[in-house]
Amino acid sequence: MTFVVTENCIKCKLMDCVEVCPVDCFHEGPNMLVIDPDECIDCTLCEPECPIEAILSEDEVPEDQQNFLQLNEELSHEWPVITEADTPPDDCDEWRDKPDKLKLLER
Repeated sequence: MTFVVTENCIKCKLMDCVEVCPVDCFHEGPNMLVIDPDECIDCTLCEPECPIEAILSEDEVPEDQQNFLQLNEELSHEWPVITEADTPPDDCDEWRDKPDKLKLLER
């Protein structure tokens, strides 16, 4: 089993999760983070660190977010690993809990 970064991370990218990851499985894109499912060891440390609840166990991803399983895998092979938290976007609070953000994902 692995953990998955879901739609709520888009344009928020808060990064609290990054520094607790013992295996450096987070990858950073322009406006979202993803988890490499091949590197994730299911330690559960990142999930409670996410203040916007964008990280879920693959078994808990809602039906309307299932595409993020494949998206995390795909983008983790394209984006660089991130091991230290950086400053989140200035407008991250404005994007919390906004629906339908997939169209805003920057690759």
